[in-house]
Amino acid sequence: MPDQNPHIVTEAEWQEICRLPAVRDAWGLDDDVDPLEFASCVYGAKFNFRSGSPGYVGDLYILQGDALTEVKPLVLRRDNKGGLIVC
Repeated sequence: MPDQNPHIVTEAEWQEICRLPAVRDAWGLDDDVDPLEFASCVYGAKFNFRSGSPGYVGDLYILQGDALTEVKPLVLRRDNKGGLIVC
């Protein structure tokens, strides 16, 4: 893989992430959550993922709460239409 380093999640990506029902449920987010406030209490990284065999290629996000026992990490990727889904 040419780029194995994590990248910063942009503000627009945090907004998209905060709209996902699985993320909202996992962290108990209200409808009016500020995406940057959420980002301040979650570890988030974006990877330019390339599968070692035929499979997924594209954005891959990993979200982890601020405690290892609080919420299981979520892995997100893009679907065929470009929207985010939970893996």
